[in-house]
Amino acid sequence: MADPTPLQMLIELAQEELDAAAQRLGRAQRERNDLESQLNALIEYRNEYYTRFTTSAQLGMAAGNMRNFQAFIDTLDAAIEQQRRQLAAATARLEAAKPEWQKQKQKLGSYEVLQARGDAAEALKLARREQKDADEFGARALRMRAGNV
Repeated sequence: MADPTPLQMLIELAQEELDAAAQRLGRAQRERNDLESQLNALIEYRNEYYTRFTTSAQLGMAAGNMRNFQAFIDTLDAAIEQQRRQLAAATARLEAAKPEWQKQKQKLGSYEVLQARGDAAEALKLARREQKDADEFGARALRMRAGNV
């Protein structure tokens, strides 16, 4: 196999950079999705717990139990708020990873366009050379026939 051209080397490097950026973007997306699922689970658990709390409170509940329920609800609310902050940070990381991936994709695309243009120019040169050779062959054959007649 022939040695890779500098442009081919740039394309390979750009592809590796794009793959790495895509992996970072994927990790950021998975992290954000996981945090969002955890937040939703916490909110659902808090709502279920609060429903049980209000049902129990309506039926009558000792003051100590009421304080314990309320303390646990407060703890869940704090956990939910912390999870929301983590989700916001993960969303920011995801949004920051998107432009980097797009930049790498555009860079690779630019190199591929340059390579396609170079390939097209090379094909045109080859076609012209083949046409010139065919024309010269035809002209030589015509001269030979004219000389032999």
